[in-house]
Amino acid sequence: MTNTTEPEVVGLTPEERSAVETFYRAFGGSPELLDSAVTEDWQDIPLAPGQQPGRDGMKPLIDGFKAAFPDVEVTIQEIIGAPGRASVRATISGTHLGEWFGIAPTGKSFVMPIHEFHRIADGKLTHTWHLEDWFGWLFQVGAWPVGSGETAQ
Repeated sequence: MTNTTEPEVVGLTPEERSAVETFYRAFGGSPELLDSAVTEDWQDIPLAPGQQPGRDGMKPLIDGFKAAFPDVEVTIQEIIGAPGRASVRATISGTHLGEWFGIAPTGKSFVMPIHEFHRIADGKLTHTWHLEDWFGWLFQVGAWPVGSGETAQ
């Protein structure tokens, strides 16, 4: 699910904004939305462990993400655009109810900031450079320090 709070958006055409917002809606468990948001040869930089390149390489990752975090919510706070480019400040929140990258479910909730930069051509994303606070996620779900079972305050 994606939060419907209206983000601050500047510098994008309606078509570009639609591509960016559709991209994030896909993470709510609808990987087929990528077909209208990103090019077939879209580059996700860096790739996740085991992720194959291109649009179709992201789809299984979205399915796994939804299985691990069934109540996942992406909240876009801000999108800043320039011709052919967009930067996004957002958060991902949810509850860790399934295995994710080898970490057994903890049942703990998390909120993780993300910052991403997209290149856009002909109304679709062609490249995405992303940075998520996975280390903070490990603390929130109690997976770090390893074996502690406690979350950082």
